[in-house]
Amino acid sequence: MMKSMRMAAFWGVTALVIFQLSGGVSGAQDSSPVNPGKGLPKAAGVSKTPDEGIIKKGETLSLAQCIDIAQKRQPNIIAAMNTVDAARSRVGQAQANYFPQVSVSGGYSRISPVGGLSGSAGGGSFDQYTSSAQLTQNIYDFGKTSTQVSIQRFNVDATRSDLENVTEQIVFNVKQAYYSLLQAKKNRDVAAETVGQFEQHLEQAKGFYEVGTKPRFDVTKAEVDLSNAKLNLIRAGNAVKIAAVNLNNAIGVPDAPDYTIVDDLAFRKYGMTFDAALAKAFSNRPDIQALAARRKVSEQTVELAKKNYYPTVTGDAAYNWGGSKFPLNEGWNVGATVSMPVFSGFLTKHQVGEAKSNLDVVRANEELLRQNVLLDVQQSYLNLQEAENRVPTSELAVRQATENLEIANGRYAAGVGSPIEVTDAQVAYSNAKTAYIQALSDYKVAQSSLERAMGGK
Repeated sequence: MMKSMRMAAFWGVTALVIFQLSGGVSGAQDSSPVNPGKGLPKAAGVSKTPDEGIIKKGETLSLAQCIDIAQKRQPNIIAAMNTVDAARSRVGQAQANYFPQVSVSGGYSRISPVGGLSGSAGGGSFDQYTSSAQLTQNIYDFGKTSTQVSIQRFNVDATRSDLENVTEQIVFNVKQAYYSLLQAKKNRDVAAETVGQFEQHLEQAKGFYEVGTKPRFDVTKAEVDLSNAKLNLIRAGNAVKIAAVNLNNAIGVPDAPDYTIVDDLAFRKYGMTFDAALAKAFSNRPDIQALAARRKVSEQTVELAKKNYYPTVTGDAAYNWGGSKFPLNEGWNVGATVSMPVFSGFLTKHQVGEAKSNLDVVRANEELLRQNVLLDVQQSYLNLQEAENRVPTSELAVRQATENLEIANGRYAAGVGSPIEVTDAQVAYSNAKTAYIQALSDYKVAQSSLERAMGGK
């Protein structure tokens, strides 16, 4: 009975010490001037919780609305945002060395001596209790902790730039899918118009055949043309469905209900010189900013490796309880420790060498990225100019093909034209309209690609 009471009292004292020290540590963290989250803004514009019913059936969405949905629902953006949060947490981990490290321990042993050796008067078995609370505080480490904190802060900057880069890529993907869907819908309209034209032509051919002014060949030719046009319409309809699926995937809502999108394929000239675009790219590109932050990380890593040559000063304090019976013996100790590296098998030297080499790798990658950015801007700008030049030419081709089709239909209606002439004119008209739609879509995509190459700002 007494033994049970002694053990209960011992563990009660240990629990009280743990509770008091835990509260003390918590208070020290709350009042400390070193705040792990200070100066590190949260990633904005991204929602971690998917929105329910974000797209309603039959709703009409603009390009801006599609982009907004993608920024909230795209898994790639959510993953990049959580990477930023993880990097922010590593800043707090690095700052932990600014705080005192407190630990408590307690133990119980049942000792049965052998050969008459005993710690008790009776020479038999006895209990042994131990309990201690220890505090360790880093006093001075020649900037090792502050350098580690700087490294993690630069890592946060890099991951935030990565988040911007991922977001801009998603925005470009949405724009590309959006304009592809518009293009597919307009191509389907052209295919449907062609079917209507050939249906009218078939009716004309049947009428002429019935009155004996045209041979059966004209009717058969019109039927074949109509069947081919219907096949093209089926393919165009399927292309619309595929384009809609791609847009749903781009905005991060693969199971979205049926909706429509605003027609934004009209030509509007995008005014931007090449020099201005290039300057903007070098200033705004988040991948350049991310690599610049990682270069700073590598520079700080070199400094951190060099600090392993220097000593560290640590303060220690402890309070101990121990003995074989209650009340336990008590004692405390306070001191400081200086740890000086003397020889580590050239470990620090090689760590510094590795860090310097890694820094050179980052610098080379930074230069390579700048060259790739230059190439990206050049290609996007040339594609934009090429698409811009195609728009008025293809528009003129549509007007000419329309006039040619009207002439062919008029000649056939007057009884002097041939069905082959009508078919050729209809095919030329459809091809001209398809080429014009392609030019408009290419111009929009090229503009989006240039904006992406410039950093999307």
